[in-house]
Amino acid sequence: MNFPAELKYTKDHEWVRVEGDEAVIGITEFAQRELGDIVFIDISSVDEEVEQNEVFGTVEAVKTVSDLFMPVTGTVLGVNDQLDSQPELVNKDPYGNGWLVRIKMKNPDDVQSLLAAGDYEKQVGT
Repeated sequence: MNFPAELKYTKDHEWVRVEGDEAVIGITEFAQRELGDIVFIDISSVDEEVEQNEVFGTVEAVKTVSDLFMPVTGTVLGVNDQLDSQPELVNKDPYGNGWLVRIKMKNPDDVQSLLAAGDYEKQVGT
């Protein structure tokens, strides 16, 4: 399983890639494998500030719907439009084309509270 070292991770299986004072957020390879085939992504929080650990959307797989939790407080700048017609991108490329949202972080230091790749890998027990 892949755990890119340049990313930060949450205990709820989201990842964060920091780009200045913005961040790109998605779900981990582990999460998408656990969910199975993803059929729909619902994120309606564009232009809203979402607090750290609050729900910013849902991901629907064939057998379940799971909440998406914001890893750091920020304003949602945009959603990956490709997921409207191709939600399976999250399964195929969770760290690339399957990203979920781009945010403007309220406090970039929040990232320091997230897990490094090795710590996340230990948590999921691979």
